[in-house]
Amino acid sequence: MKKITQEDVLKISMLARLNPTPEEAERAAKDLQQVLDYVELLNEVDTRNVEPMTRVIDEVNRLREDENLPGLERLKVMNVAPQSDGECFLVPPVLD
Repeated sequence: MKKITQEDVLKISMLARLNPTPEEAERAAKDLQQVLDYVELLNEVDTRNVEPMTRVIDEVNRLREDENLPGLERLKVMNVAPQSDGECFLVPPVLD
């Protein structure tokens, strides 16, 4: 596996429009290398008999049935609106 260098960090930093100091880039290279080394340990795990899964805990969503409820009466809502034309709310324009 390729080692993360300070030059790698500086290249990624340029792409991300960051400007780290040389000390920050060196520290980031070491930190990233530690992360990659740790992830590399996963390659040593025998997963041949492990079923693929989408989540760790096997839970099912408990959904309720949709229920039709009466809505608000248009006239009552329009009467309390700050501005309306009787059918729709009137709002200030967002774009010119």
